[in-house]
Amino acid sequence: MTSTAATSHVLEARNISKSFPGVRALQDVSLRLSAGKLVALVGENGAGKSTLMSVLAGVQPPDRGEILLDGTVISFRHPSEARRGGIATIFQELGLSANLTVAENIFLGEEATTRWGTLDYAAMHRHTRSLLARMQLDIPADAPLHSLRVGQQQVVEIARALSANARVIIMDEPTSALSQGEIESLLRMIKELKAAGVAIVYITHKFEELADLADEVAIMRDGRMITQASYESLTHEQIVSLMVGRTPTATHARRVRRSTKEPVLCVKQAYLPHPSRPGDYLVRNVDLHLCRGEVLGIFGLMGAGRTELLETIFGMHARRARLDLAIDGREARFASPAEAVDAGLAFAPEDRKRDGLVLDMSTQQNATLACLGAMKRWGLIHPALETECARTLLQRIHWRGSSLREPVRNLSGGNQQKVILAKWLATRPKVLLLDEPTRGIDINARNEIYALIEELVAGGLSIVMVSSELPEIMALSDRIMVMCQGANAGEFAADTATAEAIMTAALPNSTRSRA
Repeated sequence: MTSTAATSHVLEARNISKSFPGVRALQDVSLRLSAGKLVALVGENGAGKSTLMSVLAGVQPPDRGEILLDGTVISFRHPSEARRGGIATIFQELGLSANLTVAENIFLGEEATTRWGTLDYAAMHRHTRSLLARMQLDIPADAPLHSLRVGQQQVVEIARALSANARVIIMDEPTSALSQGEIESLLRMIKELKAAGVAIVYITHKFEELADLADEVAIMRDGRMITQASYESLTHEQIVSLMVGRTPTATHARRVRRSTKEPVLCVKQAYLPHPSRPGDYLVRNVDLHLCRGEVLGIFGLMGAGRTELLETIFGMHARRARLDLAIDGREARFASPAEAVDAGLAFAPEDRKRDGLVLDMSTQQNATLACLGAMKRWGLIHPALETECARTLLQRIHWRGSSLREPVRNLSGGNQQKVILAKWLATRPKVLLLDEPTRGIDINARNEIYALIEELVAGGLSIVMVSSELPEIMALSDRIMVMCQGANAGEFAADTATAEAIMTAALPNSTRSRA
C-alpha cells in the first residue's frame, strides 16, 4: 500500500517487527521524525534500538510494517539506496574500510571523478579537509584509516554522513569514543544541522548530552516502543524508569576501600615512540605504581596516550617500547602479551568486538579462550570440561544470558563485557588492565560492571582503569593519574580530587599541578 497524504514527518516507521533465529528484536515499533527536530532514542542494551536503525538504514528488511519517506511508503534493499534517499547512518560499530584512506572512506561509493572518468583525488581531499576542519580533527586526508584511533575513526564516520547532505541522520552512540573537544564540535554541528532542517535520531546513554539537543525522546524496552514524547515532558528519573520497567538502580557511589600499601605493579620511564614521526612519542617517560586491592584510574582526552600506555605495559609493543617494569617486586620483561599473561596481567581492550571477542564463536568458547590448556584430554578440548569451566566463570561475573552456546555477537554490550572479564579471570591475574570498560553500555549494565569491579578489588585484584567518563573515574578510583600528550600530567587522591582540577591537568598547554 502506498500513501501520498500530506504529512509533517520526513520519515516515519509504522508497526515495524523484526525477528532473528530465537530472538524477537522488534515488535510493532513506530517512530516519527520531523524536519529540524532531534529525537533521542534511549533504552537498555538489547532493547532493539540498533535493530530499528538498521531497518531504517536499509541494512535489514522488516518482517512486517512499513517505512514512509515524505508520506510515501518506501523499501530500501541496501544501505546505498537509503543513502541516496537522504538517510545517512553513523553506526556505533564503524562501517569503514581500514585499508582505505580517510578521503576514500568518506567518498566510498560516491567518488568524485574528473571529466576523463578518473578519480578526482584533489577534489575529494579538498572536501575531506573541509569536513575534518568542521570537526576540529587535524589528520591528513590521505592517512590510512587503520592508522587512526577508534575515536578518530568515529569522527571520520560522522564526516562521511555529513558529506552526503542527508535529510535524515541516524547517530548510534556517536560520542562513545570521542574526546571532549570532539564531542563539543559534534554537538555544535548537530545544532547547525537542526537549523538547516535535518531530522536526527540520536541514540545515547549519556543523558547529559540531551538537555541542549533533544526535542523529543523515544523510549524502547524489550523490542517495543514504550513512548515517544517531548523531551521537556519527562524527567530523568521517569525516562530511566520507562527504559528499565522498574525503579532504576541508584547511580554508583564510591565507597571507601582499604587497599594495602604493598605494590603489585611498578612501571618506570615508559616510552613508546610514534610509529611515523621520528623523535615524537605516544607515551613519554611515564611512571606509575599500583598497590594490591587498588583501582588506579587513568583519565585523559583523546590522543593522551592512555590506551598506548596499557598496551605498552601488556607487551603489545615490545619491539618499539622501553620501560622498567616489576611485578610483586620482581623485574619483568615481556616480549609478547602471552608472557604478560603468564606473569599475572590481563587486558580488556577498548574495542571489545574487534580485539576482545571472537564474534562467530559461542559465549562458552569465548569465556574459556584463555584457559584451553586446562580443558584438554589427549590433545583435544573435552566438551564437558569446557561447559563446566564456562558456567563457573560466567556465574562468577553474574552473566545473564539465555544459552552458553549463543553466539557472543548476539549479546548486549554489557554481557559481552562480562564475557571478556570472565575470560581473563580464568587466568587468575594479579593485575587487570581495563580500557573503557563501560563504553556503549546502558545505565543498569554500567552499575553491574561497577559492582563487579568492586567485588574483584575486594577479593584482592588490582586494577588499572582507563575511562573517558570523569564521573566514572572519580567514583571507582582510589587514585587518579591524568595523562596529556603522552605524559603523566598529574596525580590525585580520589577522595580529594575535583573535576575541575582533573580536567585542567588533562588539557594541553595549561598550568598543571600534582596533588
